[in-house]
Amino acid sequence: MKQLSAREVSDLLSEDPALTVVDVRELDELAYGKIASALHIPMQTIPNALHQLGADTGQTVVLVCHAGMRSMHVAQYLEGLGYSDVINLVGGMNSWATDVDQSMSVY
Repeated sequence: MKQLSAREVSDLLSEDPALTVVDVRELDELAYGKIASALHIPMQTIPNALHQLGADTGQTVVLVCHAGMRSMHVAQYLEGLGYSDVINLVGGMNSWATDVDQSMSVY
């Protein structure tokens, strides 16, 4: 799994706006802000929601949570299923709010 900073993920999204970003936080956490293009699939529902990612296990999938730990666990899970280009956003939405979109709340 790759570990990228919020700025690096922002740059990737600028290059490829169709990039698959998955926010694994709980629904109530979205009130603090969300990456606009992100799919919201809470961590505990990932096994039953894999169809939302499509069948291409070679696609780039960026995972994000509050601080980067839950998304790292989901990244490891996806790698175990054969996904080959998985990225964890280091520092999660707190880093995104600090380094990319200061209109969001750090919590």
